[in-house]
Order: sequence, then C-alpha cells, then structure tokens
Amino acid sequence: MSIAETIQLPQLAQTTFDRTVIEQIVREVVLSQTGGPPNTPELVVSVSARHVHLTDEHVETLFGAGQRLTVMKDLYQDGFFAADQTVMVVGPRRRMLPSVRILGPTRPASQVELAYTDGISLGIDTPVRASGQIEGTPGCVLVGPAGVVELKEGVIRAERHVHMGPADAISYGVQDKDRMSLRVESACSAVFENLLVRVGEKIKLEVHLDTDEGNACGIDHATRVELFKP
Repeated sequence: MSIAETIQLPQLAQTTFDRTVIEQIVREVVLSQTGGPPNTPELVVSVSARHVHLTDEHVETLFGAGQRLTVMKDLYQDGFFAADQTVMVVGPRRRMLPSVRILGPTRPASQVELAYTDGISLGIDTPVRASGQIEGTPGCVLVGPAGVVELKEGVIRAERHVHMGPADAISYGVQDKDRMSLRVESACSAVFENLLVRVGEKIKLEVHLDTDEGNACGIDHATRVELFKP
C-alpha cells in the first residue's frame, strides 16, 4: 500500500482544509512510515570561527577612503565570502586578537562574533545573541592599517543556528525562528539543543556552530550528524 493510500483525511462535510494543515498531515504520515523527513537534503555543519562584519563606512575608516572588501574565499552560502582583509580586535586592558577575518558583504551595522573562549581572552563577557541583535551588547576597538573604529556595542557570541530554504523547512516541518536539535556522533558525541531556525529564499541547508562547540563534539571527526525537532 502506498503512503498516499494510507492518508485518511477527516470526513467533515463542507470543510475546506488549509494547505498547511494538509501538508502537516502528509508529513506526519511520511515520518511515521520512513522514520525521517521526506527527501531530507544533505546536511552541512560548519564551524564559524571568530570574525567581523563591517559597514561600508567602517571599511573605509579602517582600510582607507574608497576601499572595499575583496574576496579571499567564497563561503558555502551563495554571495557570502571571507575577505582578504583582517583587523585587530582590542578589548579591555589592551587585550587583543591580532588578526580577525572580515566576512562580506558589508552590513548596516558592524558586529564582532566570538566564541566563549575568545571573549575570555579579550576580557569581554560575550552575550549569546542572534546575529544582528546587538542592542545592549559590549563594544570593542577595531584597528586597521588606515584607522581605528571604536564600537560602542556589537560584540556577541552568535547563538547556534541552522540556515535553510523554504523547501528544507517543509521537509523538517519547521518555520522561521523555530528551534531544533543537532545530534553529533563522534568519539565525544553530543546533542546541541535550541538551534535557531533561520529560513530564507535561495539559502542552503547549513548548521553553524562556533569553534568551542565544534571542538567539544569533535565535529571534524564526526561519523554522523542528525538535525531533528525535539
């Protein structure tokens, strides 16, 4: 018997089902028979090392008038890249990270993303925030070859998250801003909870962990990774 033949919709007279309700019924049947999301795409888990996002204005302040970010390496998500340029990040009492990579393209607000241990090295208590949510966060000083920028706020520890497109969201049965879990099987297996779901058009399925999280679970030597709804 096919999956379609097993789906029994409630027999309610003169009832019009919302498309999302029908999709959910189909999804639940598929999950019950296959043990996993239908047509699950390949899952990529990336470790996001410390990096900086800059505004156009701050690029020019740090690297000179008229300067723009140049591409060193394209990232997994289309249109995003690691730039050739780096900056020094300086925290309280002149503690510093001498060469932190800038990621492009530029943004409306500058932001520094660190792992927990990076924050300890700088003497900054880094709050866990979704990227872009920098209100009330600590600041730092950025030093480039042409100038200095003092950020009043913008230093965060980016919360673990998963990027996905609309089709992936349907496959996993989630929506933007939902929460999921990631199971990593390795010599030091772990389950990471409360991954923020970020759904967008033309986005590839990709989990982002920071370096502390990736090292803790031995992600480079993982034998299996699984993304699931708790």
